[in-house]
Amino acid sequence: MEKFTLDKTVSSDNFRAGFTLLEVLITMVILAVALLGMATLTGSIINQNQYAGQVSAATALAQDKIEELKNLSYSSLTSSSDTDTIYTRTWTVTVDTPTSGMSSIAVTVSWNRKNGPASVTLKTLIAR
Repeated sequence: MEKFTLDKTVSSDNFRAGFTLLEVLITMVILAVALLGMATLTGSIINQNQYAGQVSAATALAQDKIEELKNLSYSSLTSSSDTDTIYTRTWTVTVDTPTSGMSSIAVTVSWNRKNGPASVTLKTLIAR
């Protein structure tokens, strides 16, 4: 019968198997900087998504008013404005522009954002 023995000699390679404290700390700093950058970017993305939603709503309001004005008779087109809780919609009718028998209509929808006012303007022409 053969005897099995364990070799208890330790080579220098066995001491290098893990990470040093310095390597772990450097990795943690790099990871913390990357996560901080991502958190800042996330806030910016949220703000831009809110702005895009506001622009979409303002554009829809302006388009609705243009369609409403197109359905009126040519002689009843007048400039005016209206306001809801967030948006102010103003439309300007310029008769005989760019030529006689045509009217130019500009609808501007404006609102206030955290960093200042914003607006969307749509323009169209209506013939007699």
